Amino acid sequence: MEQNVFEEELKNRVSSVEGILAEFLPEETGYQKTIFEALNYSLLAGGKRLRPLIMREVYSMFGGSGPEIRFLMAAIEMIHTSSLVHDDLPCMDNDLYRRGKPTTWSKFGEDMGTLAGDALMIYAFETAAGAFSKTSNPGRVGEAIRVLASKTGIYGMIGGQTADVELTGKQMDGEQLEFIYRLKTGALLEASMMIGGILAGASEEQTARLENIARNVGMAFQIRDDILDVTSNLETLGKPVHSDERNQKITYVTLYGLAEAAEKVRELSEEAIRELDGLPVKNEFLKELIMNLITREK
Repeated sequence: MEQNVFEEELKNRVSSVEGILAEFLPEETGYQKTIFEALNYSLLAGGKRLRPLIMREVYSMFGGSGPEIRFLMAAIEMIHTSSLVHDDLPCMDNDLYRRGKPTTWSKFGEDMGTLAGDALMIYAFETAAGAFSKTSNPGRVGEAIRVLASKTGIYGMIGGQTADVELTGKQMDGEQLEFIYRLKTGALLEASMMIGGILAGASEEQTARLENIARNVGMAFQIRDDILDVTSNLETLGKPVHSDERNQKITYVTLYGLAEAAEKVRELSEEAIRELDGLPVKNEFLKELIMNLITREK
């Protein structure tokens, strides 16, 4: 697929995801109006929409065509956004900008920033549960929600964030860093691909392969993020650069250097593509999307 054709198609598909997210936004009224405003501000602040996009592409690749996927797409983006809202808090990374805009806590206050992150997490599962009323396969929806919870919680994203917080400013080896990356960044990407497969009826073996593909993509994505934190700028990236250095965080770049980090991104991405090509079903757009992640500039 030619790059300009891919970019136009990506733009259209991201726009479609934005439309789905808009369907689930709470109305900004009532005594708790502020939390609705903070939640909606956080969710609509932009971004790649990578996780719901990948989820739908895998779902389509395995022959899925029902409306239940929309609920899980919205839910996983809510969870991802909640993690960003909490990451930006003064007690965590203390960042003032995200995606070129004021972070939720810097706009609404630290108290509302904390509550907005909490609200997004809970509202995500409320939203996901709505898929039960839109499917003829409730067992698949139940398994999808189980995966979503597992990859979000103490054995997934939150577990990775815990290790990340505790090891910030301390010596860290490659094994510890990869553990953090695999859980903090990779877990939700794994959930995205697995849920897309599960809802479409993929076998257990195929779902396990999807999990492994996403694990490699997640690791490559995070290492690329480390590279951009050193080589990019605020205007391009949409968030402060050198944030890792300022917060005394060990990254793949600080451990191994830029050249080896770039080589690792290439290796992981190529392995992910090999496994994707080995599946019995194909999706050229999904393949192109994964390939583009290794060269992204923001």
